[in-house]
Amino acid sequence: MNSYRANKTLPYRVELIRQIKRRRTAVAYALMVALPLIVVAAVKLGPQSNSNSSSGGGESNFGSGSLNLIGLATNGTWNFTLVMLLFGSGFLLTTVFALFTGDTVASEASWSTLRYLLATPVPRRRLLFIKLAVGLTLSLGAITTLVVASLAIGAIAFGTAPLTSPLGGTFESTEALTRIAIITAYIAVTLLFTSGVAFLMTVVTDVPLGAVGTSVMIVIVSQILDALEALGDLRQWLPSHYARAWTDVLAPTIDWTSMARGAAFSVIGFTIFVVWSVLKFDKKDVLS
Repeated sequence: MNSYRANKTLPYRVELIRQIKRRRTAVAYALMVALPLIVVAAVKLGPQSNSNSSSGGGESNFGSGSLNLIGLATNGTWNFTLVMLLFGSGFLLTTVFALFTGDTVASEASWSTLRYLLATPVPRRRLLFIKLAVGLTLSLGAITTLVVASLAIGAIAFGTAPLTSPLGGTFESTEALTRIAIITAYIAVTLLFTSGVAFLMTVVTDVPLGAVGTSVMIVIVSQILDALEALGDLRQWLPSHYARAWTDVLAPTIDWTSMARGAAFSVIGFTIFVVWSVLKFDKKDVLS
């Protein structure tokens, strides 16, 4: 007869497969593929596609400057993937990261299965860490899916021309892949702050939508405040202030200063929220 071992309860693999099978996971990953498809369709089928790609109209902000994003996106798969990361990092990826970590404990509570998990018995902290690990895995998988899908779709639609940096210079395939990988990793790290807030909310509330919505709302408010120049240097303490620091990767020589600050801010914030969540859940009266 096997003895009970707490570290063998709720295996990571079992929880991962369980979460992958959920409909919200399929929808989130489908959106990662749908975004580049929609942009390609808009460019190829839009009535203004020819004029937009050949003229300087339709300028959009990129980093600290402006350029024609559609014209940039149609200049090869590397540029297309870069623009998809720009589009996705603003709201879509924020929502997806919040979804995968915010809809964890709260969903179990809403289904009235949380108390049964804890009665297995699964130690509370192990439950939290497995849920968090699976949520982060799915989040990383989502942004990776966006990049891979964009590269594949962009190559078919626009070819494989070198990455043309809006900050000057071009990068061939190997260097372009390295730069895209760094940008992807940085965006994922900055979104840890969102994941941390969502994870705290999923412990506090029994409503999954409330946990996800609260974390997204906090990020949106931060973005609004960051746009207010009247706040001056206070904006450097906002979680969204360094969200676009990855544009420094597109310079001929990478400046890591802003990205290091942004990554440190996000990781520290994430750690604080996770610790807070654990301490909160240790004392939580689980009724559902």
